[in-house]
Amino acid sequence: MAVYIAFLRAINLGAKRKFPKADVRRVVEETGASDVAVHLNTGNVRLSSRQRSCSAVEARLEAAFAADRGFEVPTVVVTPTELAAVVADADEVAREAPFDVAAHYVTLMREVPSAETVALVSHEGEGEVTAVRGRAVHLMLDGTDRYHQVKLPAAVDRAMGVWTNRNLTVVRDLAARWGAGT
Repeated sequence: MAVYIAFLRAINLGAKRKFPKADVRRVVEETGASDVAVHLNTGNVRLSSRQRSCSAVEARLEAAFAADRGFEVPTVVVTPTELAAVVADADEVAREAPFDVAAHYVTLMREVPSAETVALVSHEGEGEVTAVRGRAVHLMLDGTDRYHQVKLPAAVDRAMGVWTNRNLTVVRDLAARWGAGT
């Protein structure tokens, strides 16, 4: 059985998108997955599955989540090796930032972006810079209170397809818990 890490998007936001950790675990186990662990209430799940690809796991989980919850739960799945690489890339891009990085966020995309999407998403502005590495977009800021001031154009959102984001602290913690070698 292969190990995967699933990142659920937009759960536990407001009254209509509730999906408690215990329910997430139950639904994932009902798909036939084993060794299921859920970290935080934001939708971070480790599982073992007989499925042979991230896309197959995504499809199975999304169908199960929709059936159980009655709303779509976009899901991005990576392998432990991919997650460890995201953290290594984070360290590299932070060293290349033109300022001391005070806050670092990682957006995980379902698909590897096209060259056009990379060009659209990559930017450097006052106090913020993004860098695309594989299926991850690294947003680095010079101040921790600026995250909600970053406004990406709708074209960027559409070009990125299915995605979800986490702060680097959570990604680093999950890589340590569930990364390559677990």
